[in-house]
Order: sequence, then structure tokens, then C-alpha cells
Amino acid sequence: MPQITVDYSGPLTEAFDRRAFALALHEEVVATAKAKPEACKTQFRRTEDATVGAESDGHAIVHVWIGMLTGRTVETKAQLTEAVLELVRKYVKPVEGLALHASVEVRELDDSYRKFDS
Repeated sequence: MPQITVDYSGPLTEAFDRRAFALALHEEVVATAKAKPEACKTQFRRTEDATVGAESDGHAIVHVWIGMLTGRTVETKAQLTEAVLELVRKYVKPVEGLALHASVEVRELDDSYRKFDS
């Protein structure tokens, strides 16, 4: 915990400093949501196709999912969401001809959540 997944459009590969983003994101999650640094886990998933409205060209998407154990207030989750959007703005450089659509969702992990570290 927290489990973080970042989906991003393929055309952003060179424009998205994923390593720096993940490190800054982990710092933000620790500061805002009081998570432990060693508990932050982020994985990136590159997607090849994106459609926004009726358009398949000229758009790129970054969506960040942050799954955390219960106990954070609505205000804490909202603060984290806004901070992560700022990090997307910082670590994804503009790409000519692409409109960036960025979103973040902070959600609680289900009670069934379990983990295994070896």
C-alpha cells in the first residue's frame, strides 16, 4: 500500500519522465497521505490507442490510479489528487499536435486486499 498504476498514451513515451514522476509521486503520497516510503509501489502501463470523443488522433491520456487502505479523509484524498495533477503537468512535456487529458483517482482498497513481499 499504496498501489499506484499510471496508464499513459504511447506518443508520450519520450515526453514523460516516468522515473522522476514516480519518485516525486511517492514523496507526495508520503507527505499528504502519511504513507510509508517503502510501501509506495508504482507501475506504468503504456497504451497504444486512445479515443477522445469521436477523435482518435491528436489526443494523449495520462490516468493515475492510487489505491490506499481506508482511513484517509475526503479532504486528504482531494488534496492528493490535486497535487498529483500538478506532478503530471511538471513531468509530462508538451508534445506538438497532442492535447493532453490527465486525470487522477484516489480510491480505497477493498477489504479483501492482501499483499505478499518476498
